[in-house]
Amino acid sequence: MVDVKGKWAFITGAARGIGYLSAKFMAEKGCNLILHSRDLKHTEKVLEEVKALGVEAYAVSCELNDLESVDAMLKEIDAFGVPVDIVLNNAGMQVAYRVDYFSTPVEDYTKSFNINCIAPAMICYHFMPKMIERGWGRILNTTSGIALDPHQAGYSASKAALNKITIDLGHTVQGTDVMINLTDPGWCRTDLGGQHAPNAPESAIPGIVVGVFVDDKKSGRNLGAQAFVGMSLEDAVKKAEEVFDSPY
Repeated sequence: MVDVKGKWAFITGAARGIGYLSAKFMAEKGCNLILHSRDLKHTEKVLEEVKALGVEAYAVSCELNDLESVDAMLKEIDAFGVPVDIVLNNAGMQVAYRVDYFSTPVEDYTKSFNINCIAPAMICYHFMPKMIERGWGRILNTTSGIALDPHQAGYSASKAALNKITIDLGHTVQGTDVMINLTDPGWCRTDLGGQHAPNAPESAIPGIVVGVFVDDKKSGRNLGAQAFVGMSLEDAVKKAEEVFDSPY
């Protein structure tokens, strides 16, 4: 199992929900953090909390729907002068639930793809070559189990596209210590999932980050967090390596 003490992880959407819980979990394991939100005020609490756990941390702000803002954020992270060893592309948006789905506006797709697919892809393309050069890295892209539901077409299509990008990139590094996988928190009671979701956000830990800690050189998997509910990190890693295989 990977020891992340002293490594650097970049987490998008770190101010609340699954991103917040992931940041706290990683800090408890000794991982230094770069925490993203749309406004620096949003990450003040989590930044203070993770630093109190003894790790180094920075905060960055960016509107993921604005791709120029994404580019500026990546340049800002580079200026920190630290190696980004781990990327958790956690941030996402479900734009709308369209009862009359035949009237779904184009903006549902453009906004969903910018936030849920293009911005994460830009982040992968920025950090993954540096991971390959250093010979080690972990990327987790957050997907969704939504299927057969045209009411949320922009969201589900953008996640399907991110799945494709992740699997294709994973094929290029299969068998190496640079691993890129998918993760799915399940339907949780977050701002995105809503109050009627069946799962507590805490149920996603440790499964949502298990792909950081696996050490079997396999990429392209969907390591759904709800498969690891109630497990220790050690047992979750063992299950991930034994049960979840690459699609190649």
